[in-house]
Amino acid sequence: MRQKLPQASMSEKQSSSPREVLRTVRGQETKDGAGVRLTRVIGSEVLPDLDPFLLFDEFGSDKSVDYIAGFPNHPHRGFETVTYMLQGCMRHRDNQGNSGVLTPGSVQWMTAGRGIVHSEMPEQEQGMMRGFQLWVNLPARAKMCAPRYQDISVECVPEVRGGESVVRVIAGEYQHQQGAIQGVITEPVYLDIHLASDEALEIALPYEHQGFIYVYEGQACIGKKERAVSRGELAVLSFGSLVNLRGIRNPARLVLVAAQPLREPVARYGPFVMNTREELLQAFADFNASKL
Repeated sequence: MRQKLPQASMSEKQSSSPREVLRTVRGQETKDGAGVRLTRVIGSEVLPDLDPFLLFDEFGSDKSVDYIAGFPNHPHRGFETVTYMLQGCMRHRDNQGNSGVLTPGSVQWMTAGRGIVHSEMPEQEQGMMRGFQLWVNLPARAKMCAPRYQDISVECVPEVRGGESVVRVIAGEYQHQQGAIQGVITEPVYLDIHLASDEALEIALPYEHQGFIYVYEGQACIGKKERAVSRGELAVLSFGSLVNLRGIRNPARLVLVAAQPLREPVARYGPFVMNTREELLQAFADFNASKL
């Protein structure tokens, strides 16, 4: 009589489930703020959102005319903004009394909550300005929370080294190293990965987190199927617990981002993201009445 092998439990299957690339997209060139040139990858016609991510922009230019006008005072309500600088300097100021300068390698995680008015303006008149901005939605229960601001300097972002590869742990966890950003509702993972040529990494993620990878230098293979993803491409990942990466010939740099999906209705217009049209109209009314 053949012995029946025990079936793996759901938790065992999830603990070894690899993520693969579902699709890749390229961003669209646009302008925002007072005329800053950037590439919009999430929030475009090609990829309007990726719950809970509402927007992902890459900005980068050594021509000051492309960034010098910056992002003058503007409001937000109902979500969080994450700015990660690679090169250049940008100053943040808001109506909560916060002020700080973003320098290369530093991070700003701002929870707009019930409302904030802020500006992001260049602290330079020439040279390269490069980085990313991500918008992360807030669940309905937290949309009217008190605003919060986390300003993380470059030396406070932990790095994990293996071989010639380096992983900067902005949020979440990698190899038992906790990220610099703490206390965010959607439990995000945000890693900046410097992947050496022909080296491989395996990264654990919460199984049901929505995730993506954006390659901003070089080329990398993603998943067990080794899908090649090149500079300027965003790879939407399947659900799973492990992400496999391998460098191809030249070193690659990429960001891996994941967070809990909210699966809630979204009412969105401009700088406000709520759950209903009525809440959206109220946000505009409060802003016009200087109540943010």
